[in-house]
Amino acid sequence: MPPKTKVTKDMVVNAAVEVIRKYGYGQVNARTVAEELRCSTQPVMYHFATIDSLKRAAYRAVDRMHTEYLMNTPPGQDPILGIGLSYIRFAVEEPQLFRFLFQSGYAEENDLIEMLDSEELAPVLDAIQEGLGMDREKTKSVFLTVALFAHGYASMLANNALAYDETRIAEHLESAWNGAVLAAAQEEKR
Repeated sequence: MPPKTKVTKDMVVNAAVEVIRKYGYGQVNARTVAEELRCSTQPVMYHFATIDSLKRAAYRAVDRMHTEYLMNTPPGQDPILGIGLSYIRFAVEEPQLFRFLFQSGYAEENDLIEMLDSEELAPVLDAIQEGLGMDREKTKSVFLTVALFAHGYASMLANNALAYDETRIAEHLESAWNGAVLAAAQEEKR
């Protein structure tokens, strides 16, 4: 008789992410995660005393996935435009995960200004700052303007309130980007 497969904490988190991806974060419970793992609920509850703690661990995993997704922009593309388009595309390709990240209340920083200083956003800001050649505060200002614009598009797409047209979205995003960079440069001259 072969030994039983040990269900690890990472396996439980990954299964919770898959449940979210398929059915939404409201469907994460011991039973649905166990079904995804093809095991009893005991390993799920062994690793996570509460479903809330499991959702928080799943949130951190999805947040890492999202950051990696954003950083995978085509070479030669303006970093903020590439990141903005990737942000919007993630909402189209992974609407349940997008909703979990940005509409569930599980973010540790629920305030966008707090998020600007989070270590999870640092690689994104580093790439943008390098591309712009501006100081960190101006980079944050440009990011904030474009992030609000991109988030509006992404939220509407993730909630089926808008048809996806990448060409039109890229044009709008580029206009927002150019305006934000121009405003930051003008502010720098003052």
